[in-house]
Order: sequence, then structure tokens, then C-alpha cells
Amino acid sequence: MQSKAKTVKEYLDDLPEDRKEQISQVRDVILKNLPKGIKEVMNWGMISYQVPFTIFPNTYNNQPLMFAALASQKNYMAVYLSGIYASEQLREEFIFEYKSTGKRMDMGKSCVRFKKIDNLPLELIGKAIAALSVDEFIEIYNNGRKRSSAK
Repeated sequence: MQSKAKTVKEYLDDLPEDRKEQISQVRDVILKNLPKGIKEVMNWGMISYQVPFTIFPNTYNNQPLMFAALASQKNYMAVYLSGIYASEQLREEFIFEYKSTGKRMDMGKSCVRFKKIDNLPLELIGKAIAALSVDEFIEIYNNGRKRSSAK
């Protein structure tokens, strides 16, 4: 469910009040832990946190490199964590720590879905956001591209 909102404020204002409150809480955690250089924008129909072209212009799809994202979908809300998608070690640590919180985990490869914020370990989300600097994220991205092109 992509939004046509042009700004984060417009996106939040378009949400039902209960979703707006929950998305805003997760957004606050992301913003508090966001590595220097990552910018918050609207892209892909959701709130995106991306590496600007001024830092890294060489992406496979000619779009800024997405570091994370936050969205309200039809049946759930989701946090997209590219760092845990790109790093097997970070993903394994994240899953282990998530399960040890006792909260119900509903996760794809990089997205963590939740229906209520009570199901989301906010401290762990903040930790996942802060786990990589921009330079580390770009290095992991570039290493992944090299492996893909070598196949």
C-alpha cells in the first residue's frame, strides 16, 4: 500500500490516528539512532532513510541506497532494515535478540511486520539502525554487488 504523500508530515497526517501514533513512535526511535549522513525522505511510497547521491551515487537502480524504511501497510505496519538484510551476522544477532524479548516476531528477510507497537522491541530496532555507519553500509552493499556480478 504505497502512499502518494510528498512529505513525511503529509504521510503521517494521512494515517488513521492509532497508526499515526505507532508509526511516529517507531520513527522517533529511528531518528534517534540514525547514522550521520542518512537522510529521511519520502520514497517508494513510504518513509525512507537513504544514503544521498552526494555520498553514494553508484546504485544498481539509479535510486538512492535505502538504509531503512517505515510504512503503514493495509494489514500491518513494517520497519525495513537493509542492514540486517545485507549482513548475515547482523540478521542472526537481530533474530536471536528479538526472540529473547519474548515478543511475537513476524519477519521477512529485511522487514519486521507488526500490528501493534507492543509487539515491536523498540530498543532492538534502535540498535539495528545504529549497527552500521554509512561507510560500513556502503562497503557491505559494494561487496554484495561484487559477489552478484561474479556469478
